[in-house]
Amino acid sequence: MVGKILIPEIRSLIEARDFAGLRELFSEWPPADVAEVIVDMPEDDRVIIFRVLPAALAADVFEYLDVDAQQSLLHCMAHEQVAAILNEMSPDDRTALLEEVPSAAARQLIRLLTPEERRVATALLGYPEGSVGRLMTPDFVAVREDWTVNEVLDYVREHGRDSETLNIIYVVDDRGKLIDDLRIREFLLKPLTAKVSEIRDETFVALSVSDSQEAALNSFRKYDRIALPVIDSNGVLVGIVTSDDMLDVAEEQATEAIQKIGGMEALDEPYTTIPLLRMVKKRATWLIILFLGEMLTATAMQGYNGEIEKAAILAMFLPLIISSGGNSGSQATTLVIRAMALGELRLRDWFRVVRKELLSGLSLGLILGGIGFFRIALWQYLHIFDYGKYHWLVGLTVGAALIGVVLWGTISGAMLPFLLRRCGLDPATSSAPFVATLVDVTGLVIYFNVALFILRGTLL
Repeated sequence: MVGKILIPEIRSLIEARDFAGLRELFSEWPPADVAEVIVDMPEDDRVIIFRVLPAALAADVFEYLDVDAQQSLLHCMAHEQVAAILNEMSPDDRTALLEEVPSAAARQLIRLLTPEERRVATALLGYPEGSVGRLMTPDFVAVREDWTVNEVLDYVREHGRDSETLNIIYVVDDRGKLIDDLRIREFLLKPLTAKVSEIRDETFVALSVSDSQEAALNSFRKYDRIALPVIDSNGVLVGIVTSDDMLDVAEEQATEAIQKIGGMEALDEPYTTIPLLRMVKKRATWLIILFLGEMLTATAMQGYNGEIEKAAILAMFLPLIISSGGNSGSQATTLVIRAMALGELRLRDWFRVVRKELLSGLSLGLILGGIGFFRIALWQYLHIFDYGKYHWLVGLTVGAALIGVVLWGTISGAMLPFLLRRCGLDPATSSAPFVATLVDVTGLVIYFNVALFILRGTLL
């Protein structure tokens, strides 16, 4: 908020070409605040700000910008400045940038790196897309178990400046194989003469370079860690993944899941920058599928055309019945999908979910069915609308149908994510609109069959 207020002052400094004042102003700001201000400024002003910032601060600020802003700045800056920023960036953030730019541009950017940074960047990009290897950084502090606490602290003072985090110190053997990870406080609270071997307990959690980013996120949630080591197939420590990377992964996964639950394909890029035709294509696919599914509703109604002609009053409650079933199904599928995403539910838990949703669906159906019955009885009693001499049977039909439709919608909405996961598909594709469409068709069948059973010999 402070940065927003100072934007006029920043622009006046730029117009006055007071670059020393500009540098002094930003030197006291956190990099995240500088990035927030920069995105609200014209492109030319962004370039000027980056030119006056110290290389280390410029790299830190650059990491907080979104990919589009990063690419825009890279096009406007001189090669020397681009090279300075890329070499100062943390390896994991640099990998995220190189993943997003076109392959030809990525190759040009890699050429600007120093030999050491180029080796690191190439190694990280060599891991499969979406794997932990793409997220990790090789900047960490590793010590030997035969060192003393004093030697460890001396090593941290000498080499810790470039580490991604100093909260965790890793213990490796002569071949670089990870044998433990220890919090820095363990060393700060022990005598300087104590050996690392006396402190460690060999109980650590590690990720594999080939693990998926989703699996890594689940590990961070489970063990509540700020950083996790990454090992190769031989157990050698090759990098670490930190919680800030996991926050980005969590945001991406949540965005993708929400978009899928909304009844479309995941956009895979920001809404503000995705081309119109690509967005229409991603949204049209599911809309067409849902539209074709809803056409089955018309087909189902045609099968009960005779009943509708005999008791046209039944058609009045179709929207009520269909929407109630769809809403209950959407609620259930959303809850189950989220529980699966958080690791609260697994495939083996399906029966427990059926039991719970059976009781929930029955309770919700009784509530809505009772309201539906009471509404018809009240309207008839107050002479707001005349449902005929069989109004009690009409109310009973609507109430019983609501119980059946809501119960079915709840059960089917809860089970569809399990079915999709069992088939190896993403449960998020069982979106609320998809479940609603499914329940619409089956809800009609339930409604009219209940009507046939209750109203036979009277209205039907």
